[in-house]
Amino acid sequence: MSTTTTTAGGRERWAVGPEAVVLDLDGTLVDTVYQHVVAWQEAFGAIGAALPAWRIHRRIGMSGSAFVEELTRDAGVDVDETVLRRLSEVHDAAVHRSGGQVVAQRGARELLAELTRLGVPWAITTSGTLRLAGPALAVLGVPDALLVCGDEVRRAPRAPRALDLVVIAAARLRVRPSSCAVVGDSVWDLLAAGRAGAVGVGVLCGGYGREELDRAGAARVVDDPAALLERLGEVGIGAAT
Repeated sequence: MSTTTTTAGGRERWAVGPEAVVLDLDGTLVDTVYQHVVAWQEAFGAIGAALPAWRIHRRIGMSGSAFVEELTRDAGVDVDETVLRRLSEVHDAAVHRSGGQVVAQRGARELLAELTRLGVPWAITTSGTLRLAGPALAVLGVPDALLVCGDEVRRAPRAPRALDLVVIAAARLRVRPSSCAVVGDSVWDLLAAGRAGAVGVGVLCGGYGREELDRAGAARVVDDPAALLERLGEVGIGAAT
């Protein structure tokens, strides 16, 4: 469990920090949010529904079926298994074609390396599939990282949520969800962190605004993984207190 203290300068720090870190993949560690936006535009175009990019972007970070259900509602499309399968196939094919364009966010590799050096357990989560996550993990230099994918919770009775991913990741790291720091670029990541009782850390590199991430419950908001690396002590990770 994380506890806080206040420094002489008035800035709050964690006196007892998180035991582990759970990091979102797309938008947080790799710069792929807009690839997914374009891929979803192509997918909806394939079923005869036009969606503006901004509407898709506002949903990015939601998980699994919930994401698609919201967009099909926006597009006024009736959903059945055939439509869902077609959307998924076209989206995944479009993202796979752009696999060579996956770029790590600034400081992402270094952040993961520093967590490892400090002996802080970490895991990566994505609402996407293992197939799509593979190129991103390769770019990050961690092909064998502990990864929790949306595939793993799609068979649940309800639509998979970011919260499910956090809970599964924490279980695999052998810590309580409330003992984790959750790092994500979307409001959905931070809402999941709050529901899990975890410390939420927002990054701006996925396109959401600072105020949005603050309102969603972020304890800290930084530009990108490089900025978080410089401020690990503020979330109780490492030696700084």
